[in-house]
Amino acid sequence: MTEQTPAAAAQPPGGAVVVPPELAELSYEQARSELATVVERLEAGGATLEEALTLWERGEALAQVCQQRLDGARARLDRATSEPPNG
Repeated sequence: MTEQTPAAAAQPPGGAVVVPPELAELSYEQARSELATVVERLEAGGATLEEALTLWERGEALAQVCQQRLDGARARLDRATSEPPNG
């Protein structure tokens, strides 16, 4: 039997990413900026395995927030361009 870390056990089945409420409130720019910081920290190395896993999971959640913001912007743009012109 494979032992799971507490962080891995907290992930839902199917690989879905859980976005903590405090991250769900971030703008695209805020989430992207923090994601860049997480990536820099991971690339720099020196973190323990548990720290690296925690950073990775935060990065995944931040990437999900960015994708949600982009999807929302795309939907707004699609709606705006599909509406008949006023006049």
